Amino acid sequence: MHTVVVGTSGVTASDVLAVARGGARVELSGEAVAALAAAREIVDALAAKPDPVYGVSTGFGALATRHISQELRTQLQRNIVRSHAAGMGPRVEREVVRALMFLRLKTVCSGHTGVRPEVAQTMADVLNAGVTPVVHEYGSLGCSGDLAPLSHCALTLMGEGDAEGPDGVVRPAGELLAEHGIQPVELREKEGLALLNGTDGMLGMLVMALADLDTLYKSADITAALSMEGLLGTDKVLAPELHAIRPHPGQGASAANMLAVLKGSGLTGHHQDDAPRVQDAYSVRCAPQVAGAGRDTLAHARLVAERELASAVDNPVVLPDGRVESNGNFHGAPVAYVLDFLAIAAADLGSIAERRTDRLLDKNRSHGLPPFLADDAGVDSGLMIAQYTQAALVSEMKRLAVPASADSIPSSAMQEDHVSMGWSAARKLRTAVDNLTRIIAIELYAATRAVELREGLTPAPASRAVIDAAREAGVRGPGPDRFLAPDLAAADTFVREGRLVAAAETVTGPLQ
Repeated sequence: MHTVVVGTSGVTASDVLAVARGGARVELSGEAVAALAAAREIVDALAAKPDPVYGVSTGFGALATRHISQELRTQLQRNIVRSHAAGMGPRVEREVVRALMFLRLKTVCSGHTGVRPEVAQTMADVLNAGVTPVVHEYGSLGCSGDLAPLSHCALTLMGEGDAEGPDGVVRPAGELLAEHGIQPVELREKEGLALLNGTDGMLGMLVMALADLDTLYKSADITAALSMEGLLGTDKVLAPELHAIRPHPGQGASAANMLAVLKGSGLTGHHQDDAPRVQDAYSVRCAPQVAGAGRDTLAHARLVAERELASAVDNPVVLPDGRVESNGNFHGAPVAYVLDFLAIAAADLGSIAERRTDRLLDKNRSHGLPPFLADDAGVDSGLMIAQYTQAALVSEMKRLAVPASADSIPSSAMQEDHVSMGWSAARKLRTAVDNLTRIIAIELYAATRAVELREGLTPAPASRAVIDAAREAGVRGPGPDRFLAPDLAAADTFVREGRLVAAAETVTGPLQ
């Protein structure tokens, strides 16, 4: 099994995906263990002094003015975890919780938190045992960290609360730890606070969304190319010299992808005389501009994610010179903004894909295709209601594009009076990514049928490869009306698993 070694300098996106989705094992580097021990010595020294230090010998948030005596500090750390584990609502997905735990471990191993090495090792042991704390949908405002979600994870380290075992069954966390030979931790000064004061949930969801959207943007370039073929559009608008004079990198990449898919097509650019068109509709002609703008948004979000993956987010933090300082690095604004940006871009990509699908189905705009791509229009309804489903998904995408980060709601007796709502931005982006996958799947379903209905004309080799792979995957072609939901589900799986991109790349080589 693949192993990810966590050091002091952060982790990569591929590390997060390996642990969250691939079940990779986690190990602490010797460097990380040494840094943990050194930082802990500083915290222990401060704890022994009479002067109050936030998070070490004081209460938290609006209660930070109270100095806590030594005999109550273990109780203080235990209490903060118990009281902050106040989430409600449906359970969060296993991959999100694993990403959340792993990214918190990443910060702990930086040596800036003051957590003991044995606590960090227990975090790794829980991940390696496949024990996943039960974390709920609601509880994070995206400031002071993803407090409630991280608290539910810390509760599991203490052997309390509920967790899911590797068999998928939810049981008391203490039982699961005992079965795997893991000793629950007793938290000491600062450790409770350090385990729940980070932006790890929203960052984990950002990393996974970036991976999914990378595939979906390639998928959208492929389905746009197939729609262009189905509509007998012209590929002249994809010429590199046209995109060079508006040099947005994403736009150029999308145009190049479409051109690669369409290479050798017998359907594009040769049929304008049959139904004269000066130029194709925007949804066809401007596909690279819209998808490209989204790609550039992805690039910006990826830069933010890389910076966060290299960060140590905690409050207070242990600095190399021995100071323990309060700070505001736990504020989720940098991550929240890009999560919202991505939801906006995804909504627009879904919207333009739906417009191409509608054009394929409309006999007045499809340039010779049967109404709704039906076998016997009137007797058959064809793909009429598939477009309804796609339209409903697009409408939902538009609602999900409303920024969460534009909101803030005060908490903790006005001490925490401006929050990022980054967790909410991440949760709605996950739904948006799911919906975008379905929207692209429906365009794929319509476009492949349209291309096959152009009898006597030869699609591009890459298009043919996509159609053949889709048909093998259960995405059936033209014919009389049938129960449509299974076909659409097969198309969704085909896109979601990356098989659409893989099929095209057997001819085009790697797409951008």
